[in-house]
Amino acid sequence: MLRKMILLTTLLLSGIPSSARLNLAQPKTAGLASFYGRREQGKRTASGERFDRHRFTCASRTYPLGTWLMIKYPRMGTFVVVRVTDRGPWVKGRVLDLSEHAATTLGLKGHGVDFVVIQPLLGANICV
Repeated sequence: MLRKMILLTTLLLSGIPSSARLNLAQPKTAGLASFYGRREQGKRTASGERFDRHRFTCASRTYPLGTWLMIKYPRMGTFVVVRVTDRGPWVKGRVLDLSEHAATTLGLKGHGVDFVVIQPLLGANICV
């Protein structure tokens, strides 16, 4: 299990610029997350790029665009690293909208909406 976690962490973090390091001084937040995908595919996001449901991205009302976030899903014991590319969610009580790919990887897609823990990563405004 530990070997799988190390491999997963290495694979996930290999796509993040070297200046994006976990900053434990940043406070964690938690709340309900959902996902969006098919209807928004190809539409412009708040960052100006086109939404791609097959990438590790998310929408947040509070984190700056370009911020890298580690999303932990306690129910499944999984996590992903995503980049904030859009604003939302606009449903009361939700703190994050994940791309369909991120939600599927976490195991959240089958639940629709569930509790996640959000850890911002250092290098918040990296443009990729």
